Amino acid sequence: MGTPNKVEKAKVTSYAKSQKRSDYFWGYLMIAPVMIGLSIFYFWPILQNTYFSFTERSAFGASEWIGLDNYVRMFTDSQLGQSFQNTFVYIVFTVPIGIFLAILVAVLLNQKIKGKSIYRTIYFLPVITMPAAIAMVWKWLYNGDYGLINFLLSKIGIEGQNWVTDPKYALYAVIVVAIWSGIGYNMIIFLSGLQGISKTYYEAALIDGAGPWRTFFSITLPLLSPIIFFVSIMSFIHAFQVFDLIFMIVSDKSIAIDKTQSIVYLFYQHAFVLGDKGYASAITTLLLVIILLITAIQMKLQKKWVHYD
Repeated sequence: MGTPNKVEKAKVTSYAKSQKRSDYFWGYLMIAPVMIGLSIFYFWPILQNTYFSFTERSAFGASEWIGLDNYVRMFTDSQLGQSFQNTFVYIVFTVPIGIFLAILVAVLLNQKIKGKSIYRTIYFLPVITMPAAIAMVWKWLYNGDYGLINFLLSKIGIEGQNWVTDPKYALYAVIVVAIWSGIGYNMIIFLSGLQGISKTYYEAALIDGAGPWRTFFSITLPLLSPIIFFVSIMSFIHAFQVFDLIFMIVSDKSIAIDKTQSIVYLFYQHAFVLGDKGYASAITTLLLVIILLITAIQMKLQKKWVHYD
């Protein structure tokens, strides 16, 4: 009687293994187009860029292996140091302020108020507007001679400034535009997180006599922490890659460009203006390493403040 049981068990085990192989096959087949696309358009260019960072490339494509010379050059490049400083200042202001304002707007627009759909649309409009259009409007607003900001300031007796041509103000002018244009996107993400929080938590807090502030900090914020974590990672990566606003708002001939240009803007200058493609590749490789390190640190620290219900 024992033999048939062993045979049946063997058949079941064989069938399970066959089914598992079939599942693996179809699973890998389904993700194959995405993996092929990532390999062609992401992984292979990263490998190419890393290789180019060890070479000196002319404008006509000829290359010469120079080892670590491009990376050694970075230590004496004052422009690179200034670009890193500009980028970190940009990050310090845009990321925390942008996240805070997005949470504030999301919480307000999650309440029962009239016309909240219209307000949500208005806040989201900058996200779907072309960056060139946004830059043109803000460049006019910032104009030192006939801009609306200086006109309004003059009405209350305050002297206006050359917001995008003065090195003291240009970077902060770009930061204001970045925060304003990014609130809508993060707001939508936070709204989805807020609507996923069960109302039973708030009902229990109301019964216990908790006020709005206590409810926000004890319920809303902890349960929203996974969304905040996701948005913070994406915001850091996006801030490190800032280019378009600086390129379109601040002229490359302006005296303010040195105090405004980001790491990616400096890469653009070396790669497409100066034709120094090897050094440009080294800059982006260094930027990739920094982003990976900061993301790894964020992933490590998330255990201390991110709460998954």
